[in-house]
Amino acid sequence: MFSPPAPSRKQDASETDLAKHDEEDYVEMKEQMYQDKLASLKRQLQQLQEGTLQEYQKRMKKLDQQYKERIRNAELFLQLETEQVERNYIKEKKAAVKEFEDKKVELKENLIAELEEKKKMIENEKLTMELTGDSMEVKPIMTRKLRRRPNDPVPIPDKRRKPAPDIHLHQLNYLLTDEQIMEDLRTLNKLKSPKRPASPSSPEHLPATPAESPAQRFEARIEDGKLYYDKRWYHKSQAIYLESKDNQKLSCVISSVGANEIWVRKTSDSTKMRIYLGQLQRGLFVIRRRSAA
Repeated sequence: MFSPPAPSRKQDASETDLAKHDEEDYVEMKEQMYQDKLASLKRQLQQLQEGTLQEYQKRMKKLDQQYKERIRNAELFLQLETEQVERNYIKEKKAAVKEFEDKKVELKENLIAELEEKKKMIENEKLTMELTGDSMEVKPIMTRKLRRRPNDPVPIPDKRRKPAPDIHLHQLNYLLTDEQIMEDLRTLNKLKSPKRPASPSSPEHLPATPAESPAQRFEARIEDGKLYYDKRWYHKSQAIYLESKDNQKLSCVISSVGANEIWVRKTSDSTKMRIYLGQLQRGLFVIRRRSAA
């Protein structure tokens, strides 16, 4: 058989040198790649420090947009909250002013109504005194002083303490209703005045007025904050017509219902009046329903 010739020694040496040369080239190439990467990183670091790095600028632009968007949202929220607070302030201020004005008007109306009621009570007392012939003036008692005889003992002055005037009498008088005052005055006059023949011109022979006639008495009472009058129920804020004995017809609204009286407010001038149950029962005032419109 034929066999290939064995490699010579010179050929083996050349192959060894070639392998060694390739390994040196590989090491040199790796070194060059390392140096290039290191130079690139150094260059990027320098650009980052100078602020010219493209990746840095891109991310900074995104952060800046997020920052501006957040600031804009915060300013919008601040503006919205400020407007809401201002609206609430204006609303509360208007409500406070309105409440103050309403309270002031109500206080004035209540004081006027109380003074008008006191004035009417005094006028009724005066009228009652004139009708019964009684007088509110206190007449002094005339006494005669006799001369003391020489042998008479010296009179001892009376040192009994005079009763203190009742300072609450005037106040208690206004706590009574109009009907109670009239009834008490009539009773006192009957007890104090002596009976005398009645003349045709005396009050006993005069025809009774419709307000004092027993046939003109109406059923009126207050239960559970409501007024029962002439077989009808009336409540607060109800629109009514108020007719007086002098044929005046007023358009009113019931403002409140008390224990023994009601308060009504005139729709014409918003003034208030107090009407007692006794006045309704005796027909001094007549209530009629009317439409709220």
